[in-house]
This record gives sequence, C-alpha cells and structure tokens, in this order.
Amino acid sequence: MDGDFRTEFVREPAALRQHPALVLNADYRPLSYYPLSLWPWQEAVKAAFLQRVDIVAEYDAWVRSPSTEIRIPSVVVLKDYVKPQKRVAFTRFNLFLRDEFCCQYCGAKGDLTFDHVVPRASGGITSWENVVAACSPCNLHKGSKSLRRAGMSLRKPPRAPGAEELRNMGRKFPPNHLHESWMDYLYWDAELEA
Repeated sequence: MDGDFRTEFVREPAALRQHPALVLNADYRPLSYYPLSLWPWQEAVKAAFLQRVDIVAEYDAWVRSPSTEIRIPSVVVLKDYVKPQKRVAFTRFNLFLRDEFCCQYCGAKGDLTFDHVVPRASGGITSWENVVAACSPCNLHKGSKSLRRAGMSLRKPPRAPGAEELRNMGRKFPPNHLHESWMDYLYWDAELEA
C-alpha cells in the first residue's frame, strides 16, 4: 500500500478539527472559564456514546461510521456534578490571572514575568503574598531592591485568591473564538445591563 494513500485515508477531515465542545458541569456552568472548558469533538462524541453527558447544542456537521451518524456536539453537560476545587494552585498562569495579565507596577500588558516584592536576597519567599506579575522593564528596574529603594509602588497588594474569585476573573478573558451556541451558557449568571 502506498504511504501517501494511507496517510490520506487515516487523516481526519480538517473541518472536523475545528469543532470543540463546550463542557458544562451538571449545574450548566462551565467547568472553567479561563482556560475555557473545551473538549475536542472526538471526546464529546465518545462521552455522549458512553452516556456520560447530555448534548444540549450541536454543530451543522456530522460524523459517520458504517452503522451510525451523529451531529457533532457543540455544548455538552456532564450528568454527574464535578465539585469545583477550593484550593487554588500557586502557578505562573494563576498568578498572571490573579493580576489580570498586567504588570503590578506600571500596568503594562504583555512580556510578563514575575517578581518577588520582598526580594529573595532579602529573605522574601515565593508565595501568593510576595510574588506579583511584572513586565520585564519594571522587573529589571526593581532588581533585588525594596520597593522604597526602587521608588516603585504596587497597584494592589498581593494576596492568595479564592477559587471562585479566580474563576470569575477568568470570565474577563474570553478566548479568541466563541461559538454562537455557547453564549447562553457562558454568561447566564452575569448581571444584565439596564
């Protein structure tokens, strides 16, 4: 068998790669907002086949096998409720999310790193209360100096965020693509504008 034929035969159609499913908890809220809880279409179809989810919205695209055809799910709801985590992991991503992806010294966005408010050289520890998002220029300017010596101040004091607070913060940063069938499920609990 020719190698090219085999590659073409098993390659999935490009259109099907672009159909992620929004995954909602049993209470119809996304498992996470940032990153948005999405499954590839294959996982959504598998979960539906195994009766682990209910399909509440579908794309106008089909997947076919010799014996079955199914519309690709765009929104699925878990049948069993998954209890959200109460503890927030101290990760670079969660730190940037807490600080809304902006430098806590000047407010710049992009080119972020993190900075110890009380420098490690002065006994500062790596914790929620001592680490902030900082742009490279501010981080270099501050170096291993105290805020006072560097002539800098924080936009807000660093603290450990709660899990719900971080989930709500994630809602401010929607992904680049939001399918129209997801809208009723992403912001249903948001306050409406008058």
